[in-house]
Amino acid sequence: MDRVRIDKWLWAARFYKTRTLATDDIHKGRVQVNAQEAKPAREVRVGDSITLRQSGLTRTLLVRSLSDKRGPAPVAQQLYEETPDSLRLRAVALEQRRMGTEPGLSQGHGRPNKHDRRAVASAWGERWSASLDP
Repeated sequence: MDRVRIDKWLWAARFYKTRTLATDDIHKGRVQVNAQEAKPAREVRVGDSITLRQSGLTRTLLVRSLSDKRGPAPVAQQLYEETPDSLRLRAVALEQRRMGTEPGLSQGHGRPNKHDRRAVASAWGERWSASLDP
C-alpha cells in the first residue's frame, strides 16, 4: 500500500472517532496536506505533511506509515510524527488552559433572568417590578 485516503488515515491514526467526523472537518477546511486544502478523497503518502486544527490547537504531522484499518492506540501513534514546533505550541496552549480561562468568557450574556434579577434586588435591598411606578 503506497497511498491511503486522508479521511481513512486520520480515522486509523485515531485523530477522529469516526470517518464521518474526519470528513466533516476536512470539508470545513481544518485539514491541509502539504500546505494545500484537502478533500476527503485526497491520497496521502509516506513523508507528507498534514496540518490539522482541532479544538483550538493546530498540529503539524509527518506521515510515517500508512494504514486504512483502525487498530490499537500504540499502533496508531506509529503512523505519524508530530513536528517539534507543533509540540511546543501545543504545550504552550495547554499551559495557558491550565492557568485559567479568559475572564471575558465567564460573563453571562443577554438579558438577566429571574435568578439574576433576584440577585441584583437582594444586593440593593429592594425588589424591582415593572408594574410598580417609581
